[in-house]
Amino acid sequence: MSPTVIQVQPEFAGILKPQETYAQPDRQDVGNRINNWFDLLMIQSGFGWSPAVVLALCLCTGVLLGGLVFVIQENLLTTAMAGVMGTLLPIVAMAASRMRRQSTMMSQMPGMLDELARAAKTGRSLEHCLQQVAEDTPLPLGSELQTCTRKLALGVPLDAALREFPTRTGLVSSSVFVTALSVHRQTGGDLVKVLERLAQTVRDRMTFQGRLKAATAASRGTAFLMIVLPPAILAFFAFRDPNYLSNLMASPWGRFVTITAFFLEFVGAIWVMAVLRKSQQS
Repeated sequence: MSPTVIQVQPEFAGILKPQETYAQPDRQDVGNRINNWFDLLMIQSGFGWSPAVVLALCLCTGVLLGGLVFVIQENLLTTAMAGVMGTLLPIVAMAASRMRRQSTMMSQMPGMLDELARAAKTGRSLEHCLQQVAEDTPLPLGSELQTCTRKLALGVPLDAALREFPTRTGLVSSSVFVTALSVHRQTGGDLVKVLERLAQTVRDRMTFQGRLKAATAASRGTAFLMIVLPPAILAFFAFRDPNYLSNLMASPWGRFVTITAFFLEFVGAIWVMAVLRKSQQS
């Protein structure tokens, strides 16, 4: 069945609601960077929840898990640990969902580009080609393309409709794709050949990423163990013996060593995750 032709209605372009975010574009401090990371996590995870809803969910899970541990052990230290773990649980789940979603979209990119190139060969406009490809592309990449085509139907220009596509996907390839379409709209040229070369470039990049992951699998596994194992061991002893942390924090030396270990673990985890994130960007 042929797709419905886009009926452009520019009078509705001003009713689009901006995405709810906490970060401010004119600030570069650490707090704003954390807010920006949190905003991107909400957008790229695909759940469609607002940051306020996620923060409320984190609060609920933290209170629920902390309260459950307090009822069982009646120890404030283990209760605090359980509350922190419960608070971070939705964030960890959304980060894992974002990784799976981005991996799926990356595997869909070459096929989407090939289909767009074939649609462009028919001589139809780029807007109609995008609509056809958006309807034929499966989730999750198809839903992001359909968001762009809905903006086009409301009269938003092509460049503005595709502006948030790289941010919503979090893929470098999507940014290259949007740049290629924008340059073609401004300067013209053979769009079919550009899309075919871009699809081949994405495939080559995916092959390189696969080889890189295979070559660094042992290093990534070691980094994961270094991040997860110390907190897991501490949680095991703390829940096994409710007085374990109390005895450890009773002496000044034990308190100093524990706080230092927590700080170094936190800094190391952020560092390792940043290195892995940059090496896996696609």
